[in-house]
Amino acid sequence: MALLTSTLPVLLTSSIVAHDAGVELKDEEARLFHVIESIEQWLRIDPELSIVLCDGSNYDMSSILTQRFPHARVEHIRFQNDPMTVKLMGRGYGEGEIVRHAVEYSELIRHAGGFTKCTAKLWVDNYRECLHGWNGKFLCKGVFLDAFTPLKPTLFHHIDTRFYVVNSSFYRDYFLNAHQAINVNTGHGLEECFRDIWLSEHMQHAMLPLYPIIQGVGGGTATYYSNTKKRVWKENLRLQIVRKNKKFAQFF
Repeated sequence: MALLTSTLPVLLTSSIVAHDAGVELKDEEARLFHVIESIEQWLRIDPELSIVLCDGSNYDMSSILTQRFPHARVEHIRFQNDPMTVKLMGRGYGEGEIVRHAVEYSELIRHAGGFTKCTAKLWVDNYRECLHGWNGKFLCKGVFLDAFTPLKPTLFHHIDTRFYVVNSSFYRDYFLNAHQAINVNTGHGLEECFRDIWLSEHMQHAMLPLYPIIQGVGGGTATYYSNTKKRVWKENLRLQIVRKNKKFAQFF
């Protein structure tokens, strides 16, 4: 039976203590501020949402969450990622460990049988519109290059792992260990690992047909994303072009 999107909790993956030395946003108070901001924005989008906040630096936000969101359904779980491994492998590896921990220990995710994953400090303004394409298994944003260049073939470059919707069993079967294939020396990150699994498993009909308007602060840059009307229009046009390409039509 397909999971109802109304029952899916939003999983926010956070690390208040930044183990990846490559990120610009290192200040713990600033990182905490933007995590709280993200929760506020998700509840603005849908006040009835259930939220799972999983922190991989073992930072306890329980009292802050109770004070700030006394009437919201927010489950807070935390554990200590291996700082040295995350430092060596990058924040994509840390994120993979956080999602693995949440899938194993979150009561909300266990009861729902799936979740919407979003990197903490971010939110998706058109979240409800994105869910219209939910197939009960997996829904993600594919990133394609050279769609506007007639003389070059369009390239499926990676899957945007900042935001996706997934059935828990599907995640366990295909993506639970994806982060272990990261190779920082060759620039092969978590996004490319997800792409490789998509291609090797011949996945179909699970890509968003519209551009998810992801807002918030990127930890890597410490700046707010800019989603102008022009950019949103351009990205939706890119998707229309890709969907008409016979090579990728079955992706959507």
